[in-house]
Amino acid sequence: MAANSNPTVRRRRLGAELRRLRLDSGLKSTAVAKRLMVSQPKISHLENGNRAISPRDVRDLCALYGVTDQQVIDTLMQMARESGQQGWWHVYGDVPQSVYIALETDAASLHTYEPMVIPALLQTPAYAHAVIEETIPQLTAEQAATRLKVRLRRQHRIYNPASPLRLWVVLDESVLRRVVGSPDIMREQLEHLNALGAEPHITVQIVPYTAGAHPGLTGQFSILKFADTPGAVVYLERFTSDLYLEKHSDVGHYSVLHDHLQAQALDTAGTRDFITEVTKTYIDAAASRP
Repeated sequence: MAANSNPTVRRRRLGAELRRLRLDSGLKSTAVAKRLMVSQPKISHLENGNRAISPRDVRDLCALYGVTDQQVIDTLMQMARESGQQGWWHVYGDVPQSVYIALETDAASLHTYEPMVIPALLQTPAYAHAVIEETIPQLTAEQAATRLKVRLRRQHRIYNPASPLRLWVVLDESVLRRVVGSPDIMREQLEHLNALGAEPHITVQIVPYTAGAHPGLTGQFSILKFADTPGAVVYLERFTSDLYLEKHSDVGHYSVLHDHLQAQALDTAGTRDFITEVTKTYIDAAASRP
């Protein structure tokens, strides 16, 4: 198990490892709860990474599961200690999507489909500011400023020279056509999108209107994969309650969806040309204003 400084992800990985050890031991969660004199929901929360776990709990669980390798026990206990630490986003207070930000920060790759707006990692400051202010009702100026800071801080992940995030983005044409903020903001955003799409670790594709109906009509989704952890997490963004899917069948379903969207989208060269043509419409719109 490789070291990782992200507390939320570390907690999830620790929980997954404890679940594996429990299953290998043949014990059900109800039996574990009874032996440790705790509630069964506590065991479920620990295994799902929904709550912090103490080194003492890890030690007791390892003893119960018959784990004798001291190196394994020490590694798990160290993960438990570090899972209580806070990620960079906590300095901004109660940040929405904190679980997703933790996963995104640690991901090795991200495949995403977006039918409505430019994904947060690829937004210019002006576009991001407009999206935040125009899509979230009753947001105070202070709250909007905080969200913008967090969003721009998240973008450090794709500029990390040591391990940049492998990003594959498929967008519906409507993302380019919807005027967010102003024609000037859209021109800047689309130029920025084309520049990022030229980076070796970032792929951008557009599904044009001419493609007709396609699997992405069901809505936005993202698939996150991690360098030292099998499986993946599917993220579905919702206004009040986001969804995280980790079942192999669910991940497989959305992976197939993304594969089909890639096949129906323009290739990277065609996408760059398409974005350039749409950008010209915003240049013309700005020039025609009195």
